[in-house]
Amino acid sequence: MNAAKRRAIYETLRAANPAPTTELHYSNPFELLVAVVLSAQATDVSVNKATARLYPVANTPATILALGEARLREYIKTIGLYQTKAKNVIGLCQQLLTLHGGEVPRAREALEALPGVGRKTANVVLNTAFGEPTIAVDTHIFRVANRTRLAVGKDVRQVEDRLVKFTEPEFARDAHHWLILHGRYVCKARKPECPQCSIQEWCEYPSKTRA
Repeated sequence: MNAAKRRAIYETLRAANPAPTTELHYSNPFELLVAVVLSAQATDVSVNKATARLYPVANTPATILALGEARLREYIKTIGLYQTKAKNVIGLCQQLLTLHGGEVPRAREALEALPGVGRKTANVVLNTAFGEPTIAVDTHIFRVANRTRLAVGKDVRQVEDRLVKFTEPEFARDAHHWLILHGRYVCKARKPECPQCSIQEWCEYPSKTRA
């Protein structure tokens, strides 16, 4: 895809949503970190329902650690893989208190060293909590980037690297949110809504429908 098409796509998405953000509910970097860890292979809606019960009771590393793994499981048991996630959340709380004074670190290496935190989660926290121009590639972004030819890649890291390389600085901060929302609501996996797609004009997906 050439630079002109890429710019047109981002300008169109920006015009429709000038200040995009995550659909996860949070009020500080720690709440966001926990929500993103919980969201792996789960919907944002299910995570928001769980954290709406959890955060009024415990929303800091110290208070969640005091809650304990067994009680934490009760709050998040409606989320997939909740037992593993409870263990990871307790582990990351311990590390945040021990190594970072209870604060969420702003360095990628420190984030990825936390239990349950991989590159995608670190990218979300760096972007959404700290304003870094990172792009966290999930299944939605992977699909949109490959379908549109915005950034073609065989795996998520390849797509991430190409998006970072070819996305102009003015769009870099918000690209993650624009693409994930577009994949979630328009460029769906099974039945993309091409006739209602605002960027269809520049999309190079060979199987797109026009009516």
